[in-house]
Amino acid sequence: MAKLNPRNDPHRDQPTDRAHQDEFVFGRHAVEEALREGSNKTINKLFVQTGLNSDPVRAIVDKAKKQKVLVSQVPKAKLDLLSDGGNHQGVMVAMAPYAYATLDDLFAHAAGHDPLFIILDNLEDPQNLGSIMRTADAVGVDGIIIPKHRAVGLTSTVAKVSTGAIEHVPVARVTNLAQTIKTLKERGLWIFGTAMDGQDFRQWNATGKVALVIGNEGKGISPGVAKLMDATLTIPMVGHVQSLNASVAAGILMYQAFTSRGGK
Repeated sequence: MAKLNPRNDPHRDQPTDRAHQDEFVFGRHAVEEALREGSNKTINKLFVQTGLNSDPVRAIVDKAKKQKVLVSQVPKAKLDLLSDGGNHQGVMVAMAPYAYATLDDLFAHAAGHDPLFIILDNLEDPQNLGSIMRTADAVGVDGIIIPKHRAVGLTSTVAKVSTGAIEHVPVARVTNLAQTIKTLKERGLWIFGTAMDGQDFRQWNATGKVALVIGNEGKGISPGVAKLMDATLTIPMVGHVQSLNASVAAGILMYQAFTSRGGK
């Protein structure tokens, strides 16, 4: 499956609310992936903690210099501040804001096979979005669709949690989620969501052109979106807690889709 880089495509829409701000990606794995996929046009600077000289850090610095990315030695306190106390492991890159895909980009990413999209209905937690992106990349999801308003976007926290998946899974940000779902249905997709009284997800056949809707962490799928579902799925639970974290539920359902589509 060809990979479409969601950052470097010049035709992608730039998020206007962060058009003049850098995003900070930190942690060795995330920085390595950013350097692998980026360039000095998308990476403004590499920050390295003063005094760190381990082999992994030297490899990161060498890679940055080869790509003509500016390298700056800074005290740990500055990295702590820029990462908001995150586990930066002594390295961080300042990047141009993450670009968003268009709906047509997502279909182009799925060229040659039936698309599998994930639609996130007003997800608010960047940890959940990053985790979902990581699983989406693992199972070959062709793109993620999020709303522009009242939902988390592509941030440095999302990038960190995704451990590099943000560079491989295109994300479209749309104004009207319900209208977008109607457009997807017009283009032949079946839309599945979650509900307490839905079909057991273990019997879900996700072959064909499919989009899976994951609801808000607390409220679930909004009523206006729920009425557009072609079918609903439920994850049986026998414990005392009758709900799952959004990223956990999404992961279970994505792997069922992956399995029913032949694992490819």
